[in-house]
Amino acid sequence: MARVRLTILDRGHRAPARMFFSMTSLVSRVDMSDVPKTLLYRPEFFGGPMLDLSAEAMRGPSYWTAGEREYLAMSIAKLLECPYCAVTHEEMVRIATTGEIDPTDAASARPELQAVLAFLERVIGDPDAVSSTDLKPVRERGVPDDAVREALRVAVVWNVVNRLANAFDFHLRPGQLEKGTRSLHRFGYRFPGFLTGPKPARTDRAAPDGDDLLVERLRHSVLHGPAVTDPATRTAAATGGSLPEPDASFTATVRDASYRVTDADIDSLAAAGHSEDVIFELTVAAAVGAALRRYDAGRSALNATD
Repeated sequence: MARVRLTILDRGHRAPARMFFSMTSLVSRVDMSDVPKTLLYRPEFFGGPMLDLSAEAMRGPSYWTAGEREYLAMSIAKLLECPYCAVTHEEMVRIATTGEIDPTDAASARPELQAVLAFLERVIGDPDAVSSTDLKPVRERGVPDDAVREALRVAVVWNVVNRLANAFDFHLRPGQLEKGTRSLHRFGYRFPGFLTGPKPARTDRAAPDGDDLLVERLRHSVLHGPAVTDPATRTAAATGGSLPEPDASFTATVRDASYRVTDADIDSLAAAGHSEDVIFELTVAAAVGAALRRYDAGRSALNATD
């Protein structure tokens, strides 16, 4: 198992975030978890758009209940071999439902959820081969296309977070599973605006051409927004474009098998002269790129004409 920690994700936050962490930990008597630490580090680059997307995907209006979306998150974590997220979202399923889904029993999920999960597993496992044919069982169950789009939005979030959790070695500390998950559910994946920065001017769920504005904001911010690395480098990290070693091998591992990231991978980047901010940006870009590749494949299958 990887044991990779970037010190900036523990001690590199700005004053408002540090104060928030201290106050929250004092009240709850539980250390702040690794997810908000990562999302609230330089939120204008990644965390702000990611949190806006997460709140809408997981607790916004949807065909899927909150518990069903947590079940999708748990299932994606298992598929991507992320123990941290799998355990966390198994608990979230229990919190967000009234017993209608047993997170340990796949048969307890309603048929519509099972069908869309099978489609997401296909999208995540082999995005290049996905086609409209893969949607036939979903549509036969009467699942509307908008509900498939909502499931794809959920998948974007957890395709990113699972890869970061593996690469940065997220782990649960005492009390976090019990208290942290309840707080996350209670606040609907939302954090105070002074921590995440200004919201985008438009709040539409989708643009006229069908693009998801929250997904596109994440894409633009991480791959093209201001950062230490240039947009070409981040785009290459996201898509598998040309990069020097060890950057190419590292970003490929994050995209394709994040559970295989080790200390040696991070050490090689540091030895190549990369600062922790550069390592952070390469990792985030690779994780976001992997998620967007699958999201785009799923949307293409959804929009294809038979």
